[in-house]
Amino acid sequence: MFSLLSVSQCLDASRPWLCYWILHSLELLDEPIPQIVATECQNWEGGIGGVPGMEAHGGYTFCGLAALVILKRERSLNLKSLLQWVTSRQMRFEGGFQGRCNKLVDGCYSFWQAGLLPLLHRALHAQGDPALSMSHWMFHQQALQEYILMCCQCPAGGLLDKPGKSRDFYHTCYCLSGLSIAQHFGSGAMLHDVVLGVPENALQPTHPVYNIGPDKVIQATTYFLQKPVPGFEELKDETSAEPATD
Repeated sequence: MFSLLSVSQCLDASRPWLCYWILHSLELLDEPIPQIVATECQNWEGGIGGVPGMEAHGGYTFCGLAALVILKRERSLNLKSLLQWVTSRQMRFEGGFQGRCNKLVDGCYSFWQAGLLPLLHRALHAQGDPALSMSHWMFHQQALQEYILMCCQCPAGGLLDKPGKSRDFYHTCYCLSGLSIAQHFGSGAMLHDVVLGVPENALQPTHPVYNIGPDKVIQATTYFLQKPVPGFEELKDETSAEPATD
């Protein structure tokens, strides 16, 4: 972490591509993983804030739960309270998700919020919850697809926050990621697809923790597990040997 630029060292939990990839890298290297404060950031609402006592937010909540899933410590959260919070963020009229209480629906939360449901489903299933469906996630999958397909598409290409907003790469990524979550339940023999509209609307499944193809996660994990674990001194020597840059 300390070899990162100062601007990267201060990134918060809304930057998951730094936070939980680092955690999983430590796990693959069989290095001790420090205790994280995600459980302390779960507030009375059930969601997770950026720091203890802060308002629950979809981005922080996803990153906090995903990090705990990697650490195999998701049970340290109040999962029932978290489930109630996230399912309440899907709006009945729009079908999409809001990021916080009393906020407007935003297309990017199609992943940050809906992506929590597969993680919660798995955690609650491991606890033997008898009320879980074995064919659907715990949100209205069709309603979310309707919001993304009918309200978030730009005629010129790309996806957006909501009607009237401009398209951008960020919302294009997470609208499509959320659409994939909404279309596919489970995997293997448990796979159950719910695709709204024509068959061409179907996307490839995405991994609920890393948001890349499940096959890519398997390939990456298999590759790095076969690599020898470098020693700290070896890494330190390699870092010190790198040429200085402006």
